[in-house]
Amino acid sequence: MATRSSSDILTLPPPEDADARIAYGAEPLQFGDLRLPAGGGPHPLVVVIHGGYWQAIYNLTHAGHICVDLREHGIATWNVEYRRMGDPGGGWPGTFDDVHRALAHVRELARGHPVDLERVVVIGHSAGGQLALLAGARSDLPLRGVVSLAGVVDPHETDRRGDDHGLYARLLGGDAAAEADRWRETSPRAQVPLGVRYVLACGTADAHWEPNEATAEAARAAGDDVELLPLPDAGHFELVDPAAPEWAVIRAKIQELLG
Repeated sequence: MATRSSSDILTLPPPEDADARIAYGAEPLQFGDLRLPAGGGPHPLVVVIHGGYWQAIYNLTHAGHICVDLREHGIATWNVEYRRMGDPGGGWPGTFDDVHRALAHVRELARGHPVDLERVVVIGHSAGGQLALLAGARSDLPLRGVVSLAGVVDPHETDRRGDDHGLYARLLGGDAAAEADRWRETSPRAQVPLGVRYVLACGTADAHWEPNEATAEAARAAGDDVELLPLPDAGHFELVDPAAPEWAVIRAKIQELLG
């Protein structure tokens, strides 16, 4: 029997519908999909920030598959959409502002739905890992932690290697020399210490592995509560593929953080 690649997660049929689609702002793409497990709650909550190299061609649909899996394990999820390059208002600063606003909206979410504000974890994949770390560092929620999954944690290094094909310069409206302040403000590596507990999970076969390893070392030296979670021989998408063994490792780490 043929087995699919984890990268196929991007093109699988959509998961079952969320329990509710909730706006966190007035713009059409400022919303999140809420999924709640069975029972009265209050439930622990994972805020999910999808990846896609900040581009509008990738949306929250593929991240819904791990949200379904988390719900089956008793964890509520809020799968956040945000404006990206190609969307009106996407790029700098709208993409970053949307994720900050979405995370701030969790308090309002808890007023109408059975989620536990004392047990909240933020996760993000790829570009979403970068956005999750930045938003988590600024949040006033009592987060249990942030988990970056193959995150773009050092945009300067990613750009230097050419792994982003110039997309980050387009996102910020200029290269690192022309827009130095924007690049510094949006780089988790440049912002350490972030002051929040976080996990940098990455496959050792991923192009992002070395920047994650180096960022974890720098963050520890700066005094951050950071854990590097290597996934041997894994690539980029196993971390968000519920059928991959690497996702079970990620889920276990999320459960550990939620307590």
